Amino acid sequence: MNSPKRYLALDVLRGITVVAMITVNNPGTWAHIFSPLEHSKWHGCTPTDLVFPFFLFVVGVSMFFSFSKYNNTLNKESLLRIGKRTLLIFAIGLFLNSFPQWMTDYSKLRILGVLQRIAIAYGIGSLIVLAIQRKYLPYAGVTILLIYWGILYFFGGADPYSPEGNAAIPFDTAILGESHLYKGFGIPFDPEGLLSTIPAIVTVILGYLCGSVIKQTASIKVPRTLAIYGIAGVAAGFLWGLAFPLNKPLWTSSYVIYSAGWALLVLALLIWIIDLKGYSKWTSFFVVFGMNPLFIFALSGFYVKSITRFIHVTEPDGRVVNGYTWLYEHLFMPLSSDPKISSLLFALAHIAMFWLIGLVLYKNLLFIKV
Repeated sequence: MNSPKRYLALDVLRGITVVAMITVNNPGTWAHIFSPLEHSKWHGCTPTDLVFPFFLFVVGVSMFFSFSKYNNTLNKESLLRIGKRTLLIFAIGLFLNSFPQWMTDYSKLRILGVLQRIAIAYGIGSLIVLAIQRKYLPYAGVTILLIYWGILYFFGGADPYSPEGNAAIPFDTAILGESHLYKGFGIPFDPEGLLSTIPAIVTVILGYLCGSVIKQTASIKVPRTLAIYGIAGVAAGFLWGLAFPLNKPLWTSSYVIYSAGWALLVLALLIWIIDLKGYSKWTSFFVVFGMNPLFIFALSGFYVKSITRFIHVTEPDGRVVNGYTWLYEHLFMPLSSDPKISSLLFALAHIAMFWLIGLVLYKNLLFIKV
């Protein structure tokens, strides 16, 4: 029995990751968040730390099927598509970083970000998977991960995996300039920096290889096959993490293998439930997000920056708050005595709002290619 060319589970997983990305990015207040919705402080891996690599992994899986129209080879047409999409996604990310453009100090503009990492990982990952024979891709991926480990270990400081001593800081600073890096860690270190994007490319490659496995495996055996690879990935990543810690900001090689293992396990479970067992009625909510994932994610960022920068309200006590804070304090804080619940409800309200927007697009068969 041949595998179907497309699994609904893939669209569902893509939608789940978008929902998770919006949820963890938009709490009512960062001071009150349930622990599973927080990133690790540095080393470690929480459920939230799996969201971004899951998305890149799904990008890779989708690439295998979308590049089939080019016979999964590098040619003029595929190269043109890769170039256009890479530049578009990067440009949207840079636009959001600088929005509103007329209020931005470009001497301190952060150049990189989530969308920019997606663009670079997609662009370079696409060139690699189309230029190298598929049987050599696992070796290419392992080589990249080992080289990255070596760079961090030999070119870092006394503690090469620390926030202050890692090699990504001097590397990114030399290329981008200190003023253009993220400052959220209290130092000029960008968690979506250029050096740490190198192993993120392997996350995409592993997704591509997963697509190949799906295509070449009989449908009934796909969940089991993916689950076996997934268990191996989680175990290998965990063991490697004893020497090279699991770390999302550095996107360590162990983290690449570990997160890809979990992505394989979740995808295997979804394929078994949805595509083999036929329990698909619950999936429509996530499919709406999965059909326009990058557009909805970018729109959520644009919305938050707009109500934060353009809407300001003076409270009775004289405080001036932005629209984001006003909505949380006046509409969601009264809903619960537990601020963590109020904060989560605020995030879920955003999910509902963007689902309605996505539903309109979906019903009208509007799929915005980003």
